[in-house]
Amino acid sequence: MDFPVELLINALIAGILLGGFYAAVTVGVSISFGILDIVNIAHPAFIILGSYIAYIASSRLGLDPILVSILALPAFYYLGAAIYQVYYVSFEKRGQEALRGLAFFFGLLFVTEVVLILVFGVDYRYVSAPYIDETIRIGMFDLPLRMLIPFIISMLLLGGLQLYLTRTYTGRAIMAVAQDQFALQLMAADPIRIKRIAFGISIATASIAGALLIVIQPVEPSVGREYIGRVFAICVLGGLGSLPGTVIGALLLGIMESLTSTFYGPSWAPAVAFGFLLLTLAFRPAGIMGR
Repeated sequence: MDFPVELLINALIAGILLGGFYAAVTVGVSISFGILDIVNIAHPAFIILGSYIAYIASSRLGLDPILVSILALPAFYYLGAAIYQVYYVSFEKRGQEALRGLAFFFGLLFVTEVVLILVFGVDYRYVSAPYIDETIRIGMFDLPLRMLIPFIISMLLLGGLQLYLTRTYTGRAIMAVAQDQFALQLMAADPIRIKRIAFGISIATASIAGALLIVIQPVEPSVGREYIGRVFAICVLGGLGSLPGTVIGALLLGIMESLTSTFYGPSWAPAVAFGFLLLTLAFRPAGIMGR
């Protein structure tokens, strides 16, 4: 029996596209957890919030969901900045950010989910766009646009953030705040303000990730829970605080899940993917791009 080369190639392509989406979902946690050391377990809930905002604007106004997510970026940024201010005053300023801060984000997760259930119910919602049901076929390669477009948007998002963090004064200050706050103060930068900006950016990414999610699949309020384990796994696998590492980790996880689902069944995909994570960390505890 010949090896199904076409099936393998399409599984790899699907895994790469899926991994690109995972990178968009994870980048906010990479900033909050990897750089700021804030375990924002509620991040997937804000992604679902972004999905529902895209759904409302798409279904009622006929706007493209991805365009809506870009327009909503400032609102999500200020929401994130406000959440960090509450977190700082309530926990970080008092040196209680560990367990109590984690409980705070658990509370945000469940409150956001309950509010969405009360407003929208538990039915799955989806959006319509000209590209969602289209597929580009090049020879034996299938490129579904509902996966390809989120992949492209995700790479643009990660690339833009990487340039911002490495080429701008504020971006370099964000990278430095996790390493030496005192040195940052000597450079006339306020660490709390820098952290507030960084956390605002991390929540702003949830707007775009939410739109990408509802383009790929229908959503309901509890869907975000499925991604909690994945986003933190990708963060650790790629190396805490490394956006290139986040991309690499997300692509590897997406490829592993796609290959496993294709050849062994979808029920095996999470086990194999997280087994790969454990093996990687056994040989490189700091992650792929960790220092």
